[in-house]
Amino acid sequence: MKRYVDMADISDGKYYSSGDLVKAGCSGCGSCCRGMGKSIVLDPLDIFRLTTRLGCTFEQLLKEKIELSVADGIILPNLKMAEASDCCAFLDTQNRCMIHEFRPGICRLFPLGRYYEADSFKYFLQVHECKNEHPAKVKIKKWLEEPELKRQETFICRWHYFLKTVCQALDAKNDDGLRRQVSLYILQKFYMEAFPAEGDFYALFEARVSEAEKMR
Repeated sequence: MKRYVDMADISDGKYYSSGDLVKAGCSGCGSCCRGMGKSIVLDPLDIFRLTTRLGCTFEQLLKEKIELSVADGIILPNLKMAEASDCCAFLDTQNRCMIHEFRPGICRLFPLGRYYEADSFKYFLQVHECKNEHPAKVKIKKWLEEPELKRQETFICRWHYFLKTVCQALDAKNDDGLRRQVSLYILQKFYMEAFPAEGDFYALFEARVSEAEKMR
């Protein structure tokens, strides 16, 4: 999801790689799991992890845990906030994440963000977001807890720039019918059509995105 902000207003002015140290930590207050609206946009890896670990389908998640919204001109899923409490549907009464081990990438990243440039990205620290007043220094790769970080980073870039190219093409066409058709294709191909639990997600994703690119 694009953010039209001045980096000087939201960060410490530095860019980081996964081997760098940043000040980050969790006090368990649950503030970052409340009032997030539709901002926790989910990518195909997030849905793969949720469906395989919870033993459910994308359609079943749509009933209570996620919803569909427009993000940067494309219909994509995001975590749903409970109507009564305005907190994430996966947050329990003790302010604990019920899916912490396989939480979505944006949740895993917080309070970091990603700055995309030149077909790649760097990490940055969002200095006004986390309520923890005494964060400790930690390596980004340890903070992220990604079992295959390099492959995950490659996937993040691939997905981001694929969607960027799609959105640019749709903006140029300025055809609402075509935009809806493409959005539904992306939903079907990368979210509703489940990736096999026993397969190599990253390889299977690359095959699908390569197939989608041939259709442009």
